[in-house]
Amino acid sequence: RQEVILDIFAQRAHTSEASLQVELARANYSLPRLRRQWTHLHRQGGGAGGAGGAATRGEGEQQIEVDSRLVRRRIARLKTQLAQVQKHRRTQRAKRLRRPVPVAAIVGYTNAGKSSLLNTMTNANVLTEDKLFATLDPTVRRVELPNKQPLLLADTVGFIRKLPHLLVEAFKSTLEETALADLLVEVVDVTSRSIEEEQTTTQEVLAGLGAGEKPSITVFNKIDLIEDDLVIRRLRRRHPDALFVSARTGEGLDLLAARLAESVAGSMQ
Repeated sequence: RQEVILDIFAQRAHTSEASLQVELARANYSLPRLRRQWTHLHRQGGGAGGAGGAATRGEGEQQIEVDSRLVRRRIARLKTQLAQVQKHRRTQRAKRLRRPVPVAAIVGYTNAGKSSLLNTMTNANVLTEDKLFATLDPTVRRVELPNKQPLLLADTVGFIRKLPHLLVEAFKSTLEETALADLLVEVVDVTSRSIEEEQTTTQEVLAGLGAGEKPSITVFNKIDLIEDDLVIRRLRRRHPDALFVSARTGEGLDLLAARLAESVAGSMQ
């Protein structure tokens, strides 16, 4: 499962930071598994060798040590490169924070329509596709709310059940946008058959990032794909404070903008 997720992440990585993060996660994943790659070689202790009586080691053991050193060197190199990229990101973030503009991070399960929501609200052109982890890199766009208050919307990588620890660690710098945001917009796919489980996963990941207690707005997306009104009515009863929108058609986004303006006005005051 982890290998499949790593493969998907590798295909979706477009920026240098995302590529470095995926490569680092791959290297950390492969390091403890090197032994499996050399089970076909003879691995056994030899007889006593030389005056010291040191046992000779099998070809497999020697190759594992060589590979292990190479992987550790690659991990150290990747960490150094990633640190430089993250330093640049912190510089950019510091420039943003010097201006009193609040930030709302769009979070949620993978493929819930977070990037589509960002695009519609800010006229951006972030990649949107019906696939897992289409967005790995955080994208920040400015939007003006109905009360003329500027707001920065940050798109983030989608969450998934039992997200491998290596990926959480590798993408912590990307997910920092979530931890540092003033407000969270949790996007939920209204067409999903596992809404409750996906919301639980999102809350668990947010709690792990230290963002579990941040003020948030729950947004059920893709209502244009629901033909049975009963589904929406049931969800409204369960989530009376949630908003129901369609990022594709724009339905309900005026209510979301008004809710954002209300929330931001309170925090700015």
